[in-house]
Amino acid sequence: MRHTLTIDGRALSYLDFGGPGRPLLALHGGMSEGLAFASLAAALGDAWRVIAPDQRGHGDSDRAADYGREGYLSDAVALLDHLGLDSPVAVLGYSLGGFNAYHLAAAHPGRVSALVDVDATVDIEPDTAGALFGFLRDMRYTAPTREELLAAAGPVGSPFVEQALRPLPDGGWRLPFHPQDMIDSAEACRGDHWDAWLGSRCPALLIHGTRSQTLPQKTADAMVARRPGTSYTPVDGDHFLPFTHPGEFHEAVRAFLAGL
Repeated sequence: MRHTLTIDGRALSYLDFGGPGRPLLALHGGMSEGLAFASLAAALGDAWRVIAPDQRGHGDSDRAADYGREGYLSDAVALLDHLGLDSPVAVLGYSLGGFNAYHLAAAHPGRVSALVDVDATVDIEPDTAGALFGFLRDMRYTAPTREELLAAAGPVGSPFVEQALRPLPDGGWRLPFHPQDMIDSAEACRGDHWDAWLGSRCPALLIHGTRSQTLPQKTADAMVARRPGTSYTPVDGDHFLPFTHPGEFHEAVRAFLAGL
């Protein structure tokens, strides 16, 4: 199920959950990995073949020289080419992945047949020095033991990265991402991205946590109203819907995809 694609000497790891169904490219959020969509793949069953890369700098994929949009999108296109998926495919993305997904649909409309945006906004002002990302500055990338690495991760360690730590070949452990890479990735998202959101015409679904810290209700309403062919599923939760409300998340995705 796990495979590796080499792009310019850099490894891009991806999970292909297989099956006879139509392909669904699933892009995870920041500080996460493709394995986050294992339960979604199980919920969709044979109807959809979920393909979930560890995006650059995440999981088992190598770190990259930059984390701008061109790099993330070129990785996605390279993966589709590698898999021989020349016809348009459905693309789902959560948070950073949703941001990349709607940019992919705008930049490469011939590759995307449908879009699922899970709580990714269009007005992005990441607080990389504050509470939302500031903790990254105190995290360690490697440590001799898992315990030391988790201790340095603080409150984010146990719920988010404990099960995702990677052993190093020469001993010790590493995070599934480099903290500085995540700061750089967040900064590269800064700005107004309405043009990208409105730049595609495929059917789309916005799944929104109505108590989201990153996507205000007013912005979510405008995203749906301004983009033709966009449906909306609100969930009474915060930004972390795939993890905190998996059942509602899976059902929203399944119902939308079933209508394509």
